[in-house]
Amino acid sequence: MSDQPTSGELFGIPYNFEKPSLKRLLSGYWQPDEGMLVEKEFGVGYTLNLANWRSWIVLAVVGALLFQEERNSTGDDDEATEEDNEPVEVVVD
Repeated sequence: MSDQPTSGELFGIPYNFEKPSLKRLLSGYWQPDEGMLVEKEFGVGYTLNLANWRSWIVLAVVGALLFQEERNSTGDDDEATEEDNEPVEVVVD
């Protein structure tokens, strides 16, 4: 095998490719003394710290946006498509 490091930082972004245990993976998402973003226990970059209340707000906003997008895409858009097909007047000075 090569002597390349399995964890460290590259251009300020952390990486870790050491074989993780299940306990270490789960504890990586719950770190009460840390901020909203914590280093991933396996992989590249950062992840949300579920022990921080700001992470739950981010998840709620993302969930609401996904719900709204799904609701709008399955709705009846016949009226909107008829209005979109009308000609548009453009005035250029």
